[in-house]
Amino acid sequence: MTTVGTNSLTIEPVAGALGAVVTGIDLTRVFESEELEGVRQALADHLVVFLPGQRITLDDLERVTDLLGGRGVTPFVMPLEDRPFVIRVIKEPNDALNFANAWHTDLSYLPEPPSYTLLHAWDVPDHGGDTVWSNQYLAYASLSGGLKRTLAGLRAVHSAGMAYGTGGLLDKVKDFTSMAISPSPEAYQEQVHPVVVAHPVTGRPALYVNPVYTTRFDGWTPTESQALLGHLHHHSINENFTCRLRWSVDTLAIWDNRCTLHNALNDYPGVRREMYRTSVKGTTPQALR
Repeated sequence: MTTVGTNSLTIEPVAGALGAVVTGIDLTRVFESEELEGVRQALADHLVVFLPGQRITLDDLERVTDLLGGRGVTPFVMPLEDRPFVIRVIKEPNDALNFANAWHTDLSYLPEPPSYTLLHAWDVPDHGGDTVWSNQYLAYASLSGGLKRTLAGLRAVHSAGMAYGTGGLLDKVKDFTSMAISPSPEAYQEQVHPVVVAHPVTGRPALYVNPVYTTRFDGWTPTESQALLGHLHHHSINENFTCRLRWSVDTLAIWDNRCTLHNALNDYPGVRREMYRTSVKGTTPQALR
């Protein structure tokens, strides 16, 4: 446990790989960017932070998002009618599917993927519905020297088409979820990013591929890419790299998309879960030099 900053933040790690509970700050009273410096440092140190007991409104959620760097749009998911930067993450009791039930990095198919994601819990099951994160610094660091040298020259193609494209997975299963998904042919557009990125804040190298949005290596065919991508996907979610959150109402989770993967577990049939999510604007991923 550590205590830092003018807000007397208490930071308690939850796992050896990543994740920390942060207390000692009331986000309803935070109005200046400098007041979040301790949270930013906790994110740099722990990659994902959990702030319990944050009884914030959607106005508060958007304000904190702005203070962390500005709101970004989430394509292919319909936002709230009066809040174009907020999406409702919902699973009703009769839904078979939940949202984000696969290992991924948020919006890696964009030219400038989000730096952080904020997710605030309004209604949660009394058991189940946990979210798991994986540390992609550790995923890269634990690769062999030979594989690191191979990946240093590679770039990967990312696309939302498999998930959000017209005729894609979420289009086919839209009757099994209450999520406001908006499939589009534009989801098949492609974006190329380095396979290993240098974090813009810490400078540390992180593996930057994920099984939902990474389709192949740039210049390779999907068939040629399959074996190595499959190995990296399996390696990147080794249980030794992970932490897990048991949600409670009013918990706010914030995570760094530049160095983590996450997966929302779908193990709560017949139970309602409601959350609200925003994204913080990011920058173009840069290769490790």
